[in-house]
Amino acid sequence: MTEHQHKDYFGAKLGMWLFLFTELLLFGGLFLLYAVYLKRYPQEFAAGGKQLNWVMGTTNTLILLTSSLSAAMAVTAIQRGELRRTVGLIGGTILCAAGFMVIKYVEWSAKFSHGIYPGSEHLKAGPLGESVFFSLYFITTGIHGLHVLIGGALLSWIAVKVRSGEVNAENYILMENGALYWHLVDLIWIFIFPLYYLIL
Repeated sequence: MTEHQHKDYFGAKLGMWLFLFTELLLFGGLFLLYAVYLKRYPQEFAAGGKQLNWVMGTTNTLILLTSSLSAAMAVTAIQRGELRRTVGLIGGTILCAAGFMVIKYVEWSAKFSHGIYPGSEHLKAGPLGESVFFSLYFITTGIHGLHVLIGGALLSWIAVKVRSGEVNAENYILMENGALYWHLVDLIWIFIFPLYYLIL
């Protein structure tokens, strides 16, 4: 790696970490709101959590952990110059993203069919704390789901770049940054899952 390439690599890496920091601030704010309202409505939050499907939540956790592993393996593969394997591993990560979104769609659909969504008559008729719980749940998982879609689109674009040879063993910062973003998506879910699905 030349000095110029090293500077480009360092700049791209620094830029990505700064971007990820802003993402952490966004979700950190949502988790802070959760903590404030949990202290105010502990029983209602526990009642809300019991209405979520922990089996689907657990399955999605395992799916995202698997996707993070394949993303990390894709970085190793590109560094070794194994372009075909890199594309395959990225494809595996994207499939996991799709699986996650399908389960989330089924889960949300079930809630909507039971009249559980922000501003619904069902929630208005119940305790205020439960309405707050589900509002935070839909906002947090909705924003996270959007990040999953963005991550999947980003990785698809990177896969095209790998196939064309633009991303290779000498120039793999795009693959590294794409994997970093995906790890963040996974990490955020690791916090969302116990806060909403395993609350007692």
